[in-house]
Amino acid sequence: MIGFEPSDDQQALREHVHQFAVNEVRPRAVHHDQTMAYPWEAIRAAHEAGLMNTHIPEKWGGLGLGCVDASFIAEELAWGCTGIGTTFEANGLALEPVISGASDYLMEKYVAPMVSEVRMAAYAVTEPNAGSDVAAIRTTAVRKGDHYVLNGSKMWITNAGVCDWMFVLAVTDREAGYKGMTGFIVERGWKGVEVGKKEINLGQRCSDTRGVTFTDVEIPVENVVGEVGKGWMLAMGAFDHTRPLVASSAVGLARSAMEHAVQYATERKTMGKPIAQHQAVSFMIAEMARDIEAARLLVWRAAWLKDQGQRNTKEASMAKAFAADMAHRVASDAVQVFGGYGYNSEYPVEKLLRDSKIFQIYEGTSQIQRLIIARELFSGR
Repeated sequence: MIGFEPSDDQQALREHVHQFAVNEVRPRAVHHDQTMAYPWEAIRAAHEAGLMNTHIPEKWGGLGLGCVDASFIAEELAWGCTGIGTTFEANGLALEPVISGASDYLMEKYVAPMVSEVRMAAYAVTEPNAGSDVAAIRTTAVRKGDHYVLNGSKMWITNAGVCDWMFVLAVTDREAGYKGMTGFIVERGWKGVEVGKKEINLGQRCSDTRGVTFTDVEIPVENVVGEVGKGWMLAMGAFDHTRPLVASSAVGLARSAMEHAVQYATERKTMGKPIAQHQAVSFMIAEMARDIEAARLLVWRAAWLKDQGQRNTKEASMAKAFAADMAHRVASDAVQVFGGYGYNSEYPVEKLLRDSKIFQIYEGTSQIQRLIIARELFSGR
């Protein structure tokens, strides 16, 4: 077990990322929320600082960092701004099934270059009528000689408008159900790939979220990720790595919200004393601190299991569900501590509340996480 304190190396990493968030992320947060502009400057700075794509194996020039290390990075970046942090994390989600299943050819062509230069990727699985129910996807890829022909559409794809390539899940054998799905690497610039308009969302507004349509896109056979028919397993297996990191981002947002609430509660006075001295307020903040610590420990447990090569599906869903719900509640309570000021965009907690909601939705809704936990608990009984 990792214990309750990071190692010296992990603490150094955490401090490095925190300073990066202080200098490069948080100062840009309001601008990117208001303009919805993609945070290229922060991304370039993160790449230069070695904070992008950290789980690319050393064989391909990467740092080969584990899930626990990545959780420290995710939390600190999210403390700065979860909208900016999500643009980084989207690369991690796209990379995970590729790292797990791709050939050396694909790793050398698409993954290794991401170490030396800024390149973005997208995980294109969700469809307009297949979100939580991934098995219901309708995008197809039909083998035609030395290539596949891809047709269909995806929705809510993060980084779709800025990526160099996408991991795409498509049906190659309709009769085989989820065992008839295959993963592919598809370049955004290929003929027949059409990226839709940027979606205007409630929060995390600088994240580039779009629909993608594929019309007779020709994919070389070499761009199959892993084995034909094993794409669903690769796509779902990626969440065992990324859900703890999304949960860690939720912890970072909640920590930021609590810090703002603590500062405001010590400065704002009512009835002749700081509101922090009113039990109704102090208990609310005490519960924030309690739940943030609990969520972080769930993250560490799920991430540690992943690093040990053990199955962590249940623990990853526990961390994701608890941290997502916790972050939204803490952000809402922070607004309550601020009162009317918290509801105003001139104060930071309004943005945090908007940004927090997506944690209960993306990478599997909080309801889906409960379904997975229950399934894991009752399997084999």
